[in-house]
Order: sequence, then structure tokens, then C-alpha cells
Amino acid sequence: MADNRARRAAPGRRRRPSRAPEGVTASGSAARRLAIDALLRIERGGAYANLVLPEMLARSDLAPADRHFVTELVYGTTRMRRACDHLVDRFLLQEVEPQVRAALRLGAYQLAFLQTPPHAAVDATVGAVRGRGRSVVNAVLRRVASAPVSWPDVATELSYPDWIVDRLTADLGRDRALAVLEAMNHGSPATVRTDGYVQDRASQEVVAAVGAEPGDVIVDLCAAPGGKATGLSAAGATVIATDLRPKRAGLVRANAQRLDLAVPVVIGDGAHPPFAPSSADRVLVDAPCSGLGSLRSRADARWRIDPDAPDRLARLQIELVRAGLELTKPGGTVVYSVCTLTRAEGTGVLEAVLGDGPATVIDGPGPPWDTVDGVATLFPTGGVSDAMTMFRLRRT
Repeated sequence: MADNRARRAAPGRRRRPSRAPEGVTASGSAARRLAIDALLRIERGGAYANLVLPEMLARSDLAPADRHFVTELVYGTTRMRRACDHLVDRFLLQEVEPQVRAALRLGAYQLAFLQTPPHAAVDATVGAVRGRGRSVVNAVLRRVASAPVSWPDVATELSYPDWIVDRLTADLGRDRALAVLEAMNHGSPATVRTDGYVQDRASQEVVAAVGAEPGDVIVDLCAAPGGKATGLSAAGATVIATDLRPKRAGLVRANAQRLDLAVPVVIGDGAHPPFAPSSADRVLVDAPCSGLGSLRSRADARWRIDPDAPDRLARLQIELVRAGLELTKPGGTVVYSVCTLTRAEGTGVLEAVLGDGPATVIDGPGPPWDTVDGVATLFPTGGVSDAMTMFRLRRT
């Protein structure tokens, strides 16, 4: 019967608003209402989850526990959007309005991935829907709660675009790719440095691999938002931070000031740095990349990245490493890092640079890095960080 009600409920039919279902607390419905609003801004308005949600939570009067719950709902539903759509589309004959779609995804995520008791997930989500559409949400979610689940393919089950699954499978092998994709469906815990700066463990490992020493002159060619530059400065090195966009350069400056560190910030193109050749002891090239290794911390990134990004950005990455080598003194080092896992942005960049540049590969830094042919990788399967690919060169 619920199936028939869901199929007959037309999204355009006007219904009288109703109160939250009996037994649903105000905070439960309010938290889900805010989550639905955030999902609409992310999906329909193009907002970034990690930027829009903190602003919305700061303006709310939700208790801390409810704010944590909303964060899990929004990030989790955004990651698992494709899987949630599959779960609910089995019981819809036509598309529904955006608010109803967002509520259905939210409810399906609670039922399938949070294991929320059906009465709580369904009733509180229905109570969060404004105006028409409540009957559709109620009927469909009750069917989702009781129907067995089968998945048409692994990309739908793990909730990724087909091309990401195909690309990582080709580059990493099927078993490792599936393990990585599964791991990136779960958020990693925030880590805080001793100076109070919140930074992913993988980024901290890159800073350590640079090997900064007091007295070193280090240029960070793509420095924003400044986590690695400030980490290197804290080791006693003289760090000059560069970034192409003034707004992003301002982030580096603000973070350095907050940590009471002297980090000069220069607005410039890292591929054509405004510095004298052979003037730096070490250069860090934390290059723009496809970001396929940071999908656990960037919930909406998997839906924004285009299939051409790895190969397109690899060309820029090669330019940046070449510029870094020219900027480095003979005997100095260049460290290249990207938060992705594609061969084009790792092995491909290294091979291109070694083919025409005066450089030799420095051995990998050891555990927790997994190094093959000079390219070191941190995989996210340990559950403590995003993924990272890195190699180190010495200018000869």
C-alpha cells in the first residue's frame, strides 16, 4: 500500500502543512530541517559543503550534539548521494521537487548507512519537510526501510561517478582501488598540531619529508592556505610563501599572523616564480591536483571533479616542478606533493621531469609512506588521513 501511495503522490499537488509526527522531538526535526536546507544549497546553489555548513550551524540555536549530528547527515548524505538516489528511485515513477529529493536522500542515508531506527529516521525526516511532499517522503522512506537492497554496480554501491572508479581501478588495481574508495566514504578525525593549527596527517607528513632545518631558505610555490608553509617556518627555516590568487595569499598571511610566524607572502605564478634562479635551499611544490585522494574530507568533491582533471593538471604540475628545480641551488631539494592517487599526477610527473631536468630521485621517506620507483604514497585505508602522493628530487 505504501508503494502505491508513493507512486500516486504527484509533486505538484498542494497539500495542507501538517505538524511533526507524534513522538518526534523539535530538535530532531529542526536538525534535519537544517540538514535539508544545507543539501539544497550544496546541490542546487553550488555551495561548498565545508564552507556553507559551518556558517549555517553558527547561525542556528542547535545544541552541540545536534550540530554534530547535522554535520554527519550533510557530509554523509552528500558523499553517498548516488547510493541514496538508487535506494529511493525504486519507489518513484517521476522526479520530485528539490526539497523532497533532499529529504529522501537524507532519510535513505540514515536508514542504510547510519542504521538509525526506522521510526526515528522516517518520522523526524518527514517532520522536517515543509508544506507539500510529506506524504511522498513518508511513503517512500517506509518502503526503503523494509525493502531488501541490491546494487546494480560497485560505483552505485560506493556512490562515486563511474569514471572515478574506473580511473583508480586502472591505476591502483581493483582490490586496492575498492579499499581506497570504501575508506574515503568515512570522514577522518581532525588532527591538531602542537601550535594549534588543524591539519590533516598526510599534510603533516609532507612537511616532515621536506626536512626543513634552521637557516634553510624554503620557497613554497603553491602555499595557500598556509598549513605547510607555517609548519616549515615553525621548524626554524626562512619560508617564502607564494600563491597566484590574492585572496588565497591572504589566507596564508592570516594563518601565519595567527601563529605569530614571520612568513613573507608573495602573489605570483608558481610556474614562473618571481625569484632569482638557484636562490632556495629547498622548494615545496604542493601542486594543484584532481584531489582524488582527499574525498573523505571534501564531501562534495567527487561530484565536482571532471574526468579530464588528472591529465589536464598533470601538465601544470610538470611546469611547477621544473620551475622549482630552476629555483633550487645545486644540491638543494624539491619536494612535490599532491592529494591524489592517479598515475598521471604521480609517476607521470616524475618521469617527465627526470626526462629533461638536472635532478635525481631521493629515496622515499619510509613508513607510513609506501614507495615504488621513487614515488611515495599515503593511502587513506588506515583511517587517519587523506591520501597523498609525493616524490623528492635533488638538483644536480
